[in-house]
Amino acid sequence: MRLTVTTAALALAATGALAEEVSYEFEGVQHTGYFAAAESEAPGLVLIFPDWDGIDDYEAGRAEQLTALGYDAFVVDMYGEDTPVGTVEENRAATSELTEDRKKMRRLILAGIDVAEELSAAPNMVVTGYCFGGGVALEMARSEFGNQAAGYTVFHGTLATPEGQGYDGDEVPIQILHGAADESQTLEDLFALTRELEDAGNTYTVEIYSSAPHGFTEPSSDNYQERADHESWEAFTDFLEERIG
Repeated sequence: MRLTVTTAALALAATGALAEEVSYEFEGVQHTGYFAAAESEAPGLVLIFPDWDGIDDYEAGRAEQLTALGYDAFVVDMYGEDTPVGTVEENRAATSELTEDRKKMRRLILAGIDVAEELSAAPNMVVTGYCFGGGVALEMARSEFGNQAAGYTVFHGTLATPEGQGYDGDEVPIQILHGAADESQTLEDLFALTRELEDAGNTYTVEIYSSAPHGFTEPSSDNYQERADHESWEAFTDFLEERIG
């Protein structure tokens, strides 16, 4: 994996005034992440895994919201330029490739961490993800390198644990923010995950928002619910303060 960032972008990063696309190579494929830096020295970096249609203005906006709170943020490109996304069929194919190849998913996560750490000197990291990206965050939490983060937050995420994987109780705290009306990831799916975490002895927190459907934080979606969006963001920022200050 090669990291390529323009000289101008690095200079801006040094002054803390940066919100920029970042190109890097992973296994011969060009990837483009999105980095946003706080105006002053950040106590922590937030690693963001996007939803199933990849990085767009939504994830970039979330990264910039985090810089306003004093954190650095990096959105990881989980697909690369060779993977088409946009239609339901394309998005499903893109996510299926990674859910069926968990080793590749983990290599992509590690590549994203490497890039983020090249860009940010923050001493601590919290990981979050939206929808498919929430499932990626949980994949990292279960991994052998999961404790590189100080905590994990999942927004209306994919919750199922793949066959052959599990939680051992040593994972760092996990926060799950979920809509009660989610028909993609149901309350039954949520309770199955919490039972796994409870049986393993994990530290975890769950917030359930009444009448909130899948994707409730995305303003451009018909599923957007303003109350659940605001309350979940407040819960997340409290978690950031707790985990990295």
